[in-house]
Amino acid sequence: MKNAIFDYFKGVWNELTKVTWPTRKVVINHTIIVIISAVIAISLTAAIDFGLARLVEYVVQHRS
Repeated sequence: MKNAIFDYFKGVWNELTKVTWPTRKVVINHTIIVIISAVIAISLTAAIDFGLARLVEYVVQHRS
């Protein structure tokens, strides 16, 4: 059992050495893209929510 656990982690380590890790610059660029995309998505969602809320208020007030 002990050898199986050791072999497992040895295999994991061997696979991790094959990974091509991104450079710091690439990580920073991708992080900026994700943040900007999130801000745009949040802004669009908030604008649609605000507009629909105002539309519902208008419809409810002028229903009678």
